[in-house]
Amino acid sequence: MGEILTTKNPYKIESPALISFSGGRTSGYMLYHILDAFDGKLPEGVYVTFANTGKERNETLDFVNDCSGHWGVPIHWLEFRDSQEKAKFDRYIEVDYESASRDGTPFDALINRKGYLPNPMTRFCTVELKIRVMRDFAKSTLGWKKWTNVIGLRADEANRVTNMHKRNMDKQPWTAIAPMHDAGVSEDHVMEFWSNQPFDLKIQSHEGNCDLCFLKATAKINRILRTNPELGAWWIGKEKDYGQPFRIDRPTYGAILEGVQMQSEFNFGIFDDLLTCDTNACTD
Repeated sequence: MGEILTTKNPYKIESPALISFSGGRTSGYMLYHILDAFDGKLPEGVYVTFANTGKERNETLDFVNDCSGHWGVPIHWLEFRDSQEKAKFDRYIEVDYESASRDGTPFDALINRKGYLPNPMTRFCTVELKIRVMRDFAKSTLGWKKWTNVIGLRADEANRVTNMHKRNMDKQPWTAIAPMHDAGVSEDHVMEFWSNQPFDLKIQSHEGNCDLCFLKATAKINRILRTNPELGAWWIGKEKDYGQPFRIDRPTYGAILEGVQMQSEFNFGIFDDLLTCDTNACTD
C-alpha cells in the first residue's frame, strides 16, 4: 500500500515552523519524513518541540530520546511551570531526557493554579500543558509573531483535520498543517514503517502516551490498571485532594482500581465511552 503522490512534497515545510512531536508513532513517522525531505537535517527556522506533562509514560520519553539520537535531530523538551515572576508568554522551562518530570510536576502546577481538575468538557490540560507551552516557546524563546504548526494527523483522521482547518480561522499566531494527511498516510503506513525500524515505541496502542488520561475509555483504564496498578496513585490522589472526579459519567479512579483488584477477569469492551482527543497532542 503506497502513499498518495502529490505534485509537491508535503513534507517540504517552510519556515518558520514548529513541529509538534507528541511522542507517538504517528508524529515520529512525520518527523522522519520531514527530515528525509531535507536530506536528514532540519532547515533553518524549523524546530521540533515535545511538551512533557509529567504524566507521559516512561516508554514515551524513551521513544522521544531514541528518535533524537537515531536521527540526529534536536528536540526541545518543554514543561509548564507556574510562577508569579514569569511573564505572560514565559510559563515554561526547557528540560531534557534526564531532567524531564516523571512524577506529574507540570500537571500538578497547572491544577494548583486552576484550583480544580480538568474534565472532558474543560480540557485545560491539553491547552495549557501542550498547546500554550509550545506557543510560549515560539513567542518567548524564538521571538516569532507568526509561524506554521506542523501536526501529525493522518489521512484516516478526516474529522480531526477538518477541526484543524476550522481552528485555523481563529485569531491565533500560527497556521496548522498536516503533511501526513496531504501525503495520504494511514495508520497502516505508520505501523509498517515502524516494523522496519531498529527501534520503536514500546507501548501497546491502548496504553497511549499519557498514562491514565481521563479521555481513555473505562475499559482501557481497567486494562492498564490490571498490569500497572501503581499508575493509579497520582490520579486517585488528585480526586481525593480536590474532592471531585475527573469525570462524572463513570466511577472515580479509586473505584475503578478497587474493581480491578476484586475481579479475576475483566470483559474488555463492555464500555464504549471513549472520547476522542482532536488536538493530536496526547496520543499520536
